[in-house]
Order: sequence, then structure tokens, then C-alpha cells
Amino acid sequence: MAYAFRRENKGTPSFTGVYEGPDGTRRSAGTFPSRRAALRAAQREEQAVRVGRWWDRSLGDVTFETYVENSWLPSKHLEATTRAAYRSNLDRHFLPFFGSRSMARILPSLVQEWVTKATAEGLSPRSVRKYHVMLHSIFERAVRDQLILMNPCEHTELPKIIVRRTRTLTPDEFGRLIAAIPERHRLLVATAIETGMRWGELIALRPRHIDFLRRTVTVEETIVEVSKKHSGTGERMIIKPYPKDDESRTFGVRSAWLDEVAEHIRVHAIRRDELLFSTEVGTPISRNTFRTRVWLPAVKASGLDFGVRVHDLRHAHASWLLAGGADLKGVMDRMGHAQIQTTQKYLHALPDTDQKNLDALTRMTGRSDRMS
Repeated sequence: MAYAFRRENKGTPSFTGVYEGPDGTRRSAGTFPSRRAALRAAQREEQAVRVGRWWDRSLGDVTFETYVENSWLPSKHLEATTRAAYRSNLDRHFLPFFGSRSMARILPSLVQEWVTKATAEGLSPRSVRKYHVMLHSIFERAVRDQLILMNPCEHTELPKIIVRRTRTLTPDEFGRLIAAIPERHRLLVATAIETGMRWGELIALRPRHIDFLRRTVTVEETIVEVSKKHSGTGERMIIKPYPKDDESRTFGVRSAWLDEVAEHIRVHAIRRDELLFSTEVGTPISRNTFRTRVWLPAVKASGLDFGVRVHDLRHAHASWLLAGGADLKGVMDRMGHAQIQTTQKYLHALPDTDQKNLDALTRMTGRSDRMS
């Protein structure tokens, strides 16, 4: 039963409220200048215990850094690349700002201050939103752990993302680009445009994944590149026995590409389980090394007047298929997209799409005029 008792400090009386916690121990409800105030505080806590709404405020005294390092991050079941990204986000964006603050003292206004500061320092709206999702998950877990009563990331005002239409590589532009690629890597780039595979899937491709009789390729592995510090094994290149969407997929390829691959395998004496594309010593190709030493010089030499990433070959593949009349669901399956909305964004990506729409309208209106 709640009660209050008197205490004195240098002749000044004060009163401390006491109540029984959910574990049966006596707890302080705080010290007040009057017995009545102390008793009311103790009764409120007692009522909270009775209805199951009580929480231990002292749990919220733990700092953001301590909670993240000792509870939140160790509890996450993450791929090596995701763990490395989380580690980088914490070190660069969150720990410098929130690290030393107690969880209970991080209020919505402080989260809003972080968003405003990050935006002012040049972080893009898309990045701010992405990092905010991670921050939200940290505090959501803290709510479940009863460190805090509410998530301070709720109702944060985030910067607006202005969607800009990106330019898609045309077949003619790709022809200029691949001509500038060194011969050693030309088939790798041709494979990217032929299959639409992600970089990690591309460099994990092996002869056993190719069915020359049925003219198909099966994507069942991917290679991810992480820093040795965060890899868990000390290795930079980690082979995963499944692609990004966690499911293997099989799709058709053209005979001309198969002929080139067969010749590549013969010339380089590549065994069934060896990498189809690798470094001179047979190890996986680093994305960054390929980008700086092969890709960027080729883009410059091709004379293209806009920035093109290796990943843009995947976008071009999907756009070309849809522009050529391929079925939307078929392209979705081929690309390994989890949602059809992801595939739909490629429907109007090529620069001549508007003209094709106008031509179609002209044909239909012309037919209408003839019928009337």
C-alpha cells in the first residue's frame, strides 16, 4: 500500500512517496515538499502497477550508444553487407549526435534537430529518410524493451524527395560504350546488358549456372563485398548461396551470347565450378576496382554526355525489354523484383517513348477518321 514519510535536510522537511513495484520491492515515487503530494505520486505509481502500465524510469538512463552497442545491434540478424552499412551509419551519423545522451532524454524535438542539421550539412532527402528509418527501429526496440514509453521518431518532419527522371542508356549509346571497354572485360559488360543481373550476381556466375541446351541461365549465387573489419570472417568477398531476393531464378538467353560464353570458357579453360569472370588470379572482381580502372575510363572515352553506372545496365535491360513489347510480369520475374511496381518504373524510361505514344495516337485517330 502506498504511503509517504517525512525526512529533513538541514531543518527543511520533505516527504518521500513509497509504493510497491511489480517485483514486490518498495520503490520511491519521488520527494516532495508536502506529504499530500508525495502520497499522490506514490498512489499514481501503485495504480500504474495494478493496471500494467508501470515502467522503470531508471532503465531509460542508459545512453544511446550503450543501448545500441549492447542490446540493439547484437540482437539483429543481418547480412554482412547490411551489418557493415549499419555500423557505418552509427559511426558517421548517429553516435556523434545521440551517443552520450540517455535514451529517456531523447525527445522528438531532438530527433527533429538531427534531421535539420543533417539536411543543412548536405545530406540528401533520400538519405535522411533512409537513416531515419534505421533510427526509428532503434527507438521502436527501446519501447518494446520498456526503456522509454514512446518512440521519439514518430511524426518527424522529413525533407521532401523530389523525383527526377533519370536517363536510360539507349542501344546506340551502349554500342559506343562497350566499344570503349577493354577486350578482357567486354563479355562481362555484354552479359550485364543481356541478362540484367545485379553486379554481385554477375561476378558470381559460373559455367554450371548456364544450360547451353535449354539456352537458360540460373541465378543462384551472389558475391557481396564488405570491409574486412565488418565481414565477420576477415574476408572482403563473401559468397552467398542465394541472390538479393532470396530466391533463385532461371531465364532465357540468346544463342549469340551463348556462343560468346562458350568460346570464353574454351579459351580461358574455365572449369564448371570456377568463376566465369574473375581477376587474373581467379578471385572475384572488386566493384570499386572495376569502376575506377575500367568503367569510368570507358564512359569518358565513349563520349557519353551523362553519367552512367554499371548498375544502369540493369535498368537499360529492363527498359529495352518493355519498350520492345515484353510482358510486364515476365520482366519482373527475369529481373528478380519482389514487387511489380519496381518493374513498372521502367515502362516509360527510353527517350523515344513519348514519340511512340504520339505515333500510336496518330494511328488510332487516323483509323477513327477513316471509319467515320
